[in-house]
Amino acid sequence: MELTKKYISGEMLDCLKRYWGYARFRPWQEDTILAILDERDSLTVLPTGGGKSLCFQLPALLKEGMAVVISPLISLMKDQVDGLKEMGIEAECLNSSQPVEEQRAVAARIRQSRIKLLYISPERLRAEPTVSLLKSVPLSFFVIDEAHCISHWGHDFREDYRGLNFIKENFASANIHAFTATATKEVCLDILGQLNLGHPFINIASVDRPNLVYRVMPRLNIISQITELLERHRLEAGIIYCLRRDDVDDISARLNELGFKNLPYHAGLSDGERHANQESFIREEVDIIVATVAFGMGIDRPDIRFVIHAAMPKSIEHYHQETGRAGRDSLSAYCYMFYGGGDFRVWSFFLKQSPNKEVMMDKLQAIYNFCARPQCRHKIIVDYFNQDYRGQNCQACDYCLQEVEMVDEPLKIGQGILRCVQSISFEHGQGFGAGYIANLLKGNLTEQISRWRHQQAACFGSMPEEPLVFIRFMIEQLVGQGFLRRDGEYATLSLTDFGRRLLGGEVTPILAKPLIAKKRKEISAKQREKKAKDWAQVDGTLFELLRRKRAQLAQKQGVPAYIIFGDRSLKDMSMIKPLTSEAFATVFGVGEHKLKLYAEQFIAIIKEYTERKKE
Repeated sequence: MELTKKYISGEMLDCLKRYWGYARFRPWQEDTILAILDERDSLTVLPTGGGKSLCFQLPALLKEGMAVVISPLISLMKDQVDGLKEMGIEAECLNSSQPVEEQRAVAARIRQSRIKLLYISPERLRAEPTVSLLKSVPLSFFVIDEAHCISHWGHDFREDYRGLNFIKENFASANIHAFTATATKEVCLDILGQLNLGHPFINIASVDRPNLVYRVMPRLNIISQITELLERHRLEAGIIYCLRRDDVDDISARLNELGFKNLPYHAGLSDGERHANQESFIREEVDIIVATVAFGMGIDRPDIRFVIHAAMPKSIEHYHQETGRAGRDSLSAYCYMFYGGGDFRVWSFFLKQSPNKEVMMDKLQAIYNFCARPQCRHKIIVDYFNQDYRGQNCQACDYCLQEVEMVDEPLKIGQGILRCVQSISFEHGQGFGAGYIANLLKGNLTEQISRWRHQQAACFGSMPEEPLVFIRFMIEQLVGQGFLRRDGEYATLSLTDFGRRLLGGEVTPILAKPLIAKKRKEISAKQREKKAKDWAQVDGTLFELLRRKRAQLAQKQGVPAYIIFGDRSLKDMSMIKPLTSEAFATVFGVGEHKLKLYAEQFIAIIKEYTERKKE
């Protein structure tokens, strides 16, 4: 690889500046590009927003022949192709959404060797006419995008991806390069095996996204909790993820009633409505989408500033993928999760019916532990993917920002709750749920407690000063940390062996207090301060004028606004205030083609604005 680097690293940088308008590669990109140019099979795991696409798009321009990119979604293909064309790169896609005449025109351009990147689905690749077409022209390499879809171990398995060893069988001389944002060790091994990669170069970047701030809180009144966050993120783009379709419809309708314009997205909507709502979000006609996990793959909008989970997802892989849709422009973004024990029960019910239920239940337990055990969120995610987290304090999660206040006597509280669970379970030979235990400890004489006569139990009213929310939060943390477990259809609590060790004083739980209103206000104020600091040198008025111009151009061309320029480019323009083409060329993300297309129009706005300010 050293020879390749020696002779063409200058050519790579020239290509990077010419088309993408970037002065340097991001960490990890260069190694994968060199492997592709050295004609080695490869597997690259690079987190969302890390610049995966550039890793195969750039070498496609430097190599002879056409690169074939296997992509799972038509919308994803279209956005990628539109973005490449905006940079002056010859790219096309072939899919069922195109009229027959358009498909024929693309095929003709392929035969004429006028295309550098072709995007197709795995189903299309296996069709006999496609195989014949591809065998008739020189190919540079194959790319498997979203390669985790290959693996049964992955979080988004797709049957059509499983047969992609078809490539080696039919195009033996072509190299294959697999890319994904999220993959555990098991998924990586499965990808390598299924694709039959020969002596591949493996480039696994850090999964950490340091520009994302993670916060995890117990779910209380979800509408008021969400609206509090939306007030914090006025005029910013975000996604709200829900566990069920009914939750999507309910939350979306209630937020619209409260003046927070949004659109819903889930598999229960018609194809037309789903597509229209997704397009409205991508094209910045609406800034908030309320969705199930059906929404997300292929969402390249880089200015998403927040992701809210109204319920716990079913794995850390899903959480990493879904939160990864925020802050793709490398600017700060915020990820909030509201969870409750009910989420665990719902997912348990669904996952126990899956063919690999043991694996999925382990993943579910891991995400529940992530929620209920207060520690650095970035570290937990990195550790989960078998990587080392070297930082001492991420300064980008509720725990490291010291927003999580720890209880004063965790051992005493933990023992008190466990003794209550143990004593009443032993007395009746059956368990009771978390809500029942919380009311018992609080001293609330409910109808159920009266029926069981547990007002006479020693633990009745043993935590009278604590709010019910506090007690429930303590119980959830004890479950998440393995001291208690939930059993059966009614999710009754019982002690684990680890819990018995806690009763004996051998171990101490890590227990945090739920956030109170005063603390939430402090957090909101700190977040506003950080945002002000991040944008301190940016002329906000000019930024909005440039944003408006971008929207006009995007609407005229029928493409998402970020394909014209991302927020990071507009931010750069509003700081530099370029008044000549030479100065405009130094703006982040301005390559040769965009310089020719847009410099004059954006410079005109900047000139008019600066002259007006002088008056």
